[in-house]
Amino acid sequence: MPTKQKSKKKSKSKSKKKGKPAAPQVSKKELAARKRQIAKQIQQVIGALVTYGGLGLVIGITLFFIAEPKIALAGGGGVAVLGFSFKYPILGLWAFLIYMPFAGTVTYWMGGGSPIFQLAKDGFFIPAMIGIGMWCKKTGNPFIIPKVVKNPLYILLGFCLLTLLFVNGAQQLEPPDPLRPNVNEQVNEQPILMGILGLKALIGYLPLITGAYYKLKTKKELLLAARLTVILAIICCLLGIVQYQFLSSGKCKGTRGFTGQQLFRATLKAKCLVGGALLFSPSQGVIRLPGTFVAPWQWGWFLISNAAFTFAVAFSDPSPIWRIGGLFGMAVVFVNAAISGQRIALALVPTVTIILLVLTGQIANLKRFLPIGIGLGVVLGGVIVSNPVVVQERIDSFVSRWQAAPPTAFITGQFHEVSHVGGLGKGLGRATNSARTFGRTRLIETYYPKLIYEIGQFGAIAMLVLLTTITFTSFKAYRSVKDKSLRSYGACYWVFVLIISYNTYYYPLDVDPVTVYYWYFAGVVLRLPAIDKQEQARIKAEEEMENSK
Repeated sequence: MPTKQKSKKKSKSKSKKKGKPAAPQVSKKELAARKRQIAKQIQQVIGALVTYGGLGLVIGITLFFIAEPKIALAGGGGVAVLGFSFKYPILGLWAFLIYMPFAGTVTYWMGGGSPIFQLAKDGFFIPAMIGIGMWCKKTGNPFIIPKVVKNPLYILLGFCLLTLLFVNGAQQLEPPDPLRPNVNEQVNEQPILMGILGLKALIGYLPLITGAYYKLKTKKELLLAARLTVILAIICCLLGIVQYQFLSSGKCKGTRGFTGQQLFRATLKAKCLVGGALLFSPSQGVIRLPGTFVAPWQWGWFLISNAAFTFAVAFSDPSPIWRIGGLFGMAVVFVNAAISGQRIALALVPTVTIILLVLTGQIANLKRFLPIGIGLGVVLGGVIVSNPVVVQERIDSFVSRWQAAPPTAFITGQFHEVSHVGGLGKGLGRATNSARTFGRTRLIETYYPKLIYEIGQFGAIAMLVLLTTITFTSFKAYRSVKDKSLRSYGACYWVFVLIISYNTYYYPLDVDPVTVYYWYFAGVVLRLPAIDKQEQARIKAEEEMENSK
């Protein structure tokens, strides 16, 4: 009997060792060196925060006495952010991603809608990318990633520069027509500045591919980035739910009491708790909430984007706790899609989820899919039961809008509208909403017709080729990954890239948050093979060490 018990214990211990390879042992000397290095890095970061924060404080106090308080806050904070992001570009990118969803709230609640505050997020992004660019030059690493993007990018830039020079430039030199009634408007136009801002909207955040590629060095950092998106989604969505509660309870009036067309237009006068312009006229059955963003439609696309990001964590994260967090994130995204009044969010959030289930193959993984599906169904069922009128209103609004203007007919009409535009287009920025400060712009609500209007048909084709190259290259990258969780993450992010690359309904690729998330997560997918090689090498090293014992 004793011999049998001993043999059982030995077999159990052997099975445990085989099931989980022992981690490589680190010497005490090496461990102490690592701790000293980490402590030194933390001390340097704190020192930089104190230095740039102190400099910003001095500048802010100086500006406070010679200018407005808003200018003082923007100037002092701007100097601190610019200096720190340039010194520590990777940390600057982390701060950029965290700040971006709240930029609209900061702009209108602290900055009063000042253009300086609208550009505040670029105070993180631009110096960080300059720092990464200088590092690439110093170390010999490529800045344009992947290499196959170079030619399509240069061709697109060529068309854009020709348009900027010959179309926007000609408009800049053109004298105002005295026979036209809007002479003053013509005089105040700045077509060159409009073109520069239009180019920035078009590919200004493309360097985020490089930023994400060099920012995420290990699987741990990848998981941190994925989990961060879920945390931000949950915080923003909970604020969106509170915003709706404040409006529905009367704590915020919204557009109640307005008259005429004002009852149907989002306005900053009605802003509530977070975000900017909103529309809340329950007597007319219309709601357009901005969440934490400047405008309602940006909030809608934030929800659509996070349908993919929360799904990725819910189905791909190796930690059960974070998978539950991803599920909760999916639930609050769905709830906000129902109450925000954004028809496109109500349609695309469930559509994106279904596409992800099919294209990532998770629908076949019943062990993981059923609990998440049942949990999500219970949450959504509770929302429908507790708010049946609101949900019915949103569905009726979506159906009526579809019947009045089917998306296929709408997109076809937009292409027909710009079919006469040839050559180099009408000028960069001429259909970009954010460029209206520098002159007259035309509202074109679909992406590729907008490109045709601004840079002509060949320019639009060049942009399509660039996006197709990124989509195909990122597909090859994630398909080469062997680690299951990494491959699953890659599939989710690639589907998001695929959807946005060929989406022509509205122009989300021009405006936050999609213009940030698209380029960033394309870089994340392209980084996956390098992270996977690290994981495979680590596993191999552990196995070799275990076998040598």
